[in-house]
Amino acid sequence: METQEKRKRIYSAMQPSGLITLGNYLGALNNWVKLQDDYDCLFCVANMHAITVRQDPAKLRKQSRDLLMQFLAVGLDPQKNIIYYQSHVPQHAELSWILNCYTYMGELNRMTQFKDKAAKHADNINAGLYTYPVLMAADILLYQADLVPVGEDQRQHLEITRDIAERFNNLYGETFVVPDAYIGKVGARIMALQEPDRKMSKSDENKNNTITILDEPAQIMNKIKRAMTDSENEVRFAPEKPGISNLLSIYSAVTGKTIAEAEKEFAGVGYGTFKTAVGEAVVARLEPIRTKVSDLEKNKDYLDAIIKEGAQKAERIASRTLEKAQKKVGFPPKIR
Repeated sequence: METQEKRKRIYSAMQPSGLITLGNYLGALNNWVKLQDDYDCLFCVANMHAITVRQDPAKLRKQSRDLLMQFLAVGLDPQKNIIYYQSHVPQHAELSWILNCYTYMGELNRMTQFKDKAAKHADNINAGLYTYPVLMAADILLYQADLVPVGEDQRQHLEITRDIAERFNNLYGETFVVPDAYIGKVGARIMALQEPDRKMSKSDENKNNTITILDEPAQIMNKIKRAMTDSENEVRFAPEKPGISNLLSIYSAVTGKTIAEAEKEFAGVGYGTFKTAVGEAVVARLEPIRTKVSDLEKNKDYLDAIIKEGAQKAERIASRTLEKAQKKVGFPPKIR
């Protein structure tokens, strides 16, 4: 009798730093939804990472819940995946301390994201910001993840995770799965509407640069109509036309049409007509998500049950790994 091959485990997380943008959705979450049928997936609301920057407590609680609702609304199934708050699983912090003792200062000094964030938050360069990659390593290693979807800005963090895991395993024997980067289909790279030379970002202070997945239809149409274009009035994808190229990328991603098909569709059409079509396509794609979030907001008991169950499932896996690591370093077992 053939045994079913064990599915690989994928771990991914997102900070609750604001509403999910169209860029987050098309570049990352849309791909997460496709992974859930082929892998065992954990999707984490990384609210412990969020406090490396000063937060308004009430706002952080709300944004954490909002992000989890958006995970569900885009199609992540709590029956197929483990969806949870990082702060509800104390093993993250416990393993992070152990791994801190197996991470070298030189490794942390090389982390470019620390340098970038320290420059942005010069009045709050805290130890958590510095050891952030170790907590990220604990996040991944706790669940014995085989694969981690990473963008270019997170690749360095995955490398240090691998280094820490290999160092620990070499000292104590096989304890952690050494994770690989998940290289799947590249999601659409969506740029800022007003500044198409940089990525659309949740933290952008210029709200006309971003579309969130919960924007009202009128907001979406207005933002698309104000998006930067050029003086040519020709809809084509080209390096010298970053604004139009970005709108074509958006249209292609939300409709499933190729860039070439979109260029053909809008040949000889003015920018006004083109922008209206892009806006309507985005509205049509996001409307079901807005409706789903609205339904979830009215169903507190259902959402609370998902949050509770997600934490319990995550903790069952995390506790096994933590106890194994504690034993390896010489901590005495708990008396039960």
